[in-house]
Parts: sequence; structure tokens; C-alpha cells
Amino acid sequence: MMESVGVYRFCGCTAKNKMKCDSRWEMTASETAPTSAYSSPARSLGDTGITPLSPSHIVNDTDPNVSEQQTFLVVVAIDFGTTSSGYAYSFTKEPECIHVMRRWEGGDPGVSNQKTPTTILLTPERKFHSFGYAARDFYHDLDPNEAKQWLYLEKFKMKLHTTGDLTMDTELTAANGKKVKALEIFAYALQYFKEQALKELSDQAGSEFENSDVRWVITVPAIWKQPAKQFMRQAAYQAGLASPENSEQLIIALEPEAASIYCRKLRLHQMTDLSSKAAVNGYSSSDTVGAGFAQAKEHIRRNRQSRTFLVENVIGEIWSELEEGDKYVVVDSGGGTVDLTVHQIRLPEGHLKELYKATGGPYGSLGVDYEFEKLLCKIFGEDFIEQFKIKRPAAWVDLMIAFESRKRAAAPDRTNPLNITLPFSFIDYYKKFRGHSVEHALRKSNVDFVKWSSQGMLRMSPDAMNALFKPTIDSIIEHLRDLFQKPEVSTVKFLFLVGGFAEAPLLQQAVQAAFGDKCRVIIPQDVGLTILKGAVLFGLDPAVIKVRRSPLTYGVGVLNRYVEGKHPPEKLLVKDGTRWCTDVFDKFISADQSVALGELVKRSYTPAKPSQLVIVINIYSSELDDVSFITDPGVKKCGTLRLDLTGASSTNVPARREIQTLMQFGDTEIKATAIDIATSKSVKVGIDFLNY
Repeated sequence: MMESVGVYRFCGCTAKNKMKCDSRWEMTASETAPTSAYSSPARSLGDTGITPLSPSHIVNDTDPNVSEQQTFLVVVAIDFGTTSSGYAYSFTKEPECIHVMRRWEGGDPGVSNQKTPTTILLTPERKFHSFGYAARDFYHDLDPNEAKQWLYLEKFKMKLHTTGDLTMDTELTAANGKKVKALEIFAYALQYFKEQALKELSDQAGSEFENSDVRWVITVPAIWKQPAKQFMRQAAYQAGLASPENSEQLIIALEPEAASIYCRKLRLHQMTDLSSKAAVNGYSSSDTVGAGFAQAKEHIRRNRQSRTFLVENVIGEIWSELEEGDKYVVVDSGGGTVDLTVHQIRLPEGHLKELYKATGGPYGSLGVDYEFEKLLCKIFGEDFIEQFKIKRPAAWVDLMIAFESRKRAAAPDRTNPLNITLPFSFIDYYKKFRGHSVEHALRKSNVDFVKWSSQGMLRMSPDAMNALFKPTIDSIIEHLRDLFQKPEVSTVKFLFLVGGFAEAPLLQQAVQAAFGDKCRVIIPQDVGLTILKGAVLFGLDPAVIKVRRSPLTYGVGVLNRYVEGKHPPEKLLVKDGTRWCTDVFDKFISADQSVALGELVKRSYTPAKPSQLVIVINIYSSELDDVSFITDPGVKKCGTLRLDLTGASSTNVPARREIQTLMQFGDTEIKATAIDIATSKSVKVGIDFLNY
């Protein structure tokens, strides 16, 4: 049996007494306070008892290794979106040139094809077949009976946000109802982008491009919880982008941070200022906001013709108006989520400080699709729609593609109806299912703003389409209103609206109407590619984000001397007449606390006996700031440091043996280290939210 370890605080003992304490200390998992039936994790697991050295010291400094970055020839960023995905890259010798990937075959009319749909197709044997437009088109062309055997998945990224107990075994459901491991699907998708990017880079260079030459950046929503961010890293390892041994090759970037990095480079001609009172971009103050929307659409249209973007190595004009301490909000509205991040400018370099922890929610453009589905259920019946999705999965995909194209034509000032083509199999299957026609269903449904056209189309009035946007846009505005109530956000100068959903004029108008009097609302011209290009810039210079907010409270489980009246009786552990309090949460950092990039927090502990062979330190996290014990609600174990203390001669080991524990914060991943000061032995661990 492994020798159990006791580590404790020397509270007011003399040196002689300390030695005496050491020699008497023995702890076994079975020994508990005689008065308590309570089972503590420390006892039930046979865990070590550790206690901080007294006086405990905390040293905040920056890891010197942070600046010693590995050199890469190119940075490739992958924007893995809910509805569409893409990649962009920049050679480190030409950081001012950002190249967006090759055009995709099979793009939809009215939809930008600088990204491809986040859709994946597996063969009936569950092997990767295709991704994006290719997956969708192949699936569409399959015989309906054959299609039922294939596994087609779309919009699956949201599963990482909505799954509360995410693990490596979490499953996704394909269109045919079959289950498949989420990790496999994400790894297949990332491997596809890896192969596409390396092929394009090799073609450009005229010689084979090695994966080791690439620094990869993958974007994730800032509001994702830590398990989801870690899941994406694990999928990238499985896809071969990087490895745990060479983790520096992969950076997980937060989407609104990437947008923020890009926005600070914007020149006046690269954006639309919806709040402009003065002449900007050729528009005078007498021009209406509607002109701003038209201009934004024109920017988007023009921008689709180009694949290479020049990013000048300057601070843009908007940024030059910002002074030390000025604040701005980035509203990243994508397919699945809306992410709100508040940043503060730090001069002279223009570094960014996260001022208020990221907030947001599932208020992406998918919400509009769900409203359309609800409308179809109201007209044709929920039972029919559910059956149709299962029996004719490819036709359902067709219908949603047709809707996506018309959805993008919605605008505040639109007056003519929007026509949505119903697939023939929808019309045919409905007649078989109900025994009457689609036209009959529309007449009976009392949905007066949706009509049937003789050409086989649903004709939606502009008001009907706008109503589909309303719940999602209302949620975004309400969330922003809550954010603007916070004292930290009260004096914001700019609001940058980015992400694919930010192309929607209805959202632009709503944000301008609600917040145009509080700050200037700015939309980058290539709004759907803002995050992708910012992620490339982040990969070129990861140190641009200087200060983040910790999303969680972190600490370790320790023993402290038991204090009558302060500590609960059930936590009492008696050892040879010494009374200990078990399961104490010794805090390293609090939720929402500011942390600098690469910041190290150090704490020192001591083992009870110099002869101790192994020390185990368990790391815990909580979303709450006020945590006293590792048994408090919401506290989760997320790491274990197991340090082997054998190998040191007893003459070299001081009686007061110091085990130094370090946590490195500020990056999107967190690392912990334990060092035995006497022998310089150390052990490292990444904080793990998926396997505990």
C-alpha cells in the first residue's frame, strides 16, 4: 500500500516541536473524527493531507518561457463555426498579408462562399467521406433509401456549448438518427482543414509543406466553459494538428478577442460607422442610417471577390481616437452563440485588457432557423415535420438551404415578399401523410402572412420574415442592455458588431437603435471574416492580449489546524492529539480576477515527515468566488499533481521540506507544476475538465 502523506501548517511551533510533530505524524484513510459519520473526499480517496507553509507566500510573476516562442513559417487560423467554417493564413515573413482559403466549389446563390458549411458526411461504415458543400451535395444526390444509411451532421458545434457534462465520450446524432462520438466528428473536421491548408500552402510554395512548419489557431466562443475549450484541443491533437508534447503549436483563440485584435487595425475605408454624425466614407451627416446598411452590404459584396487582405502595421484611425483606459465592446454574433466581451486599451503598444468577463448565450442566427421550423410545425403539424426530417433527411436539408438564402435577403425596408421553394418530396410526402395538399394546409392554418404560390413556393411577407428574427434579436439586445448596466461598461466608446449574423441588416438596425446614443456602432466591411483574420493576427503575436479575467476560482485541497467554532465538526480529523480540519479549499485565484498573460501564482506546502515518498496535490475549480471547502456545491476536481519524493539522501533534505506549487494563468489553457525544492524534482499537469 502506498504510504499516505501528511502535510500541514506549522502554526506557532518551535523548531524543536516541529521535529516532534513530524515524527509523530501518521495519517491513514480509515482514521476519521470519532464523532462524524461524514465522508470527506480526503478520507474516502486516501488523499494526502496538505497544508500551506506558514507564513504562506504568493508570488505573482511571469513565466520567462512565455516569450521564447517556437518559430513557425506560417500561421493558419481555423474559424470552426456553427453554420460555416473556414481558414486563413499568413506567412510569418509577410505578416501584413492575410490569405483567405481558396474558393469552395458548390456555393449557394446569395451566400458568401469564402467559408463552407459546417457539414460532414460519413459513409455507412462511419468513415470520413466529405465536408462542407461537397458533403451536402453528395448527400443531396443520394437515393433517399440509400441516404438513410449515411451519417450526415450539421450545426453540431453547439453541442459543446449545450452539454453540461461534456466528456470524451459525448455523442452527436446524425440526420438519420444514428449516434456517433463527438470527438471523432470534430477531429475529422479539423483533419480536413489541416489537409486542405497544407495542400494549398504546398501549391503556393512549390514544395511539400510540413505540418511542423505551421502554428495552428482554432477559434472558440469566449463564453464556452473550460471543458468545451479543452475538448477542441483534444480533437485537434487527434486530428494531428499538434500533440500534447508540442502543445505550443496550437493556440485556442477566443472569438471576440480575435475580432478585437483585427478591429484595432481598421482604417476608415474598411468599416461602416452606423452612428456617424460627421462625414465618414463619403457619407455626410444628412445621410440616413439606411445608407449605412446599404454601404455595409456593398462592402460585403465587393470583399467576396478578393482572397488576400492587406493589414497595415499601424493602429487604425478609430483606434487612434482611443486613449489610455478607454473601453469598447465587441459583440460577436455567429450562427450558434453571441459573445460579448469588454476590452480596455493599454498604451503605448495598444495592448488589450479584458475588463469584464465574457458573457452571452445561444442567440445566434440558428435561432431564426428554429423559428422557421416552428412556423412550419404550426402550418403542417409537428408530427409531420418530425417524420419528414427522419424519412426525407436530404430534402429537409434542401428546404433549410432555400430558407438560408432568403433569410439573408431580409431587411428593415424590404417591401416585396420572399419566396421559399418547397422541395417536391415535401409536397409529395405531405399529401401521402395527411391525404390533402400543402395548399390546403396553408389555407387551414390561419397563418395569414404566409401564402402559397402556384410555382410551388411559400410566399412570406417581409413582416413574417422579420418576425422570425425578432426573438433572437430581442435576446441579444436584452443581453446587451444588462451588460451596459454594469459599472465597468458604463463609459464604452465603441461597439464593434462582428460575426456572420452581423451581416443581417435587421440586427444592425436593432443594435444601432438601442445603443447608438451610448456609443458608436462600428461594423467592419468583411464582417463575416473578422474573427478569422483576427485569429491569424493573434497567432502571429499571441502576447497582444495582456490581461484576461479568470472564468473560474482555482485552488487545492488542504488540511488546516482545526479551530473550534470556525470549522464544522464533521471536518474534524484527530491525529495523536492534534486536531485538523479536512477538505479546506486553499485558493490560488478567484473567478473574474484579472490575470496577466503567463502569470504564475506560487504557493508553498510542506510534507509532515522527511521520509515521505509521494505527495499528491489535488486541484479544484468552481464558478463561485466564495469557496471554503472542496466539498462545497459546484466545486469540481480538475487536476492531480503526483510528486515522487524518492531519490534524495536524508542529509540533503531540510526538516522543513518545501513543495512549491505553481499555476500559470492568463492563457486560454492553464498549467500546474509541483516542485520539491530539496531535490528540484518536478511534475507538471494540464488542468483537465473532461476526465474527472
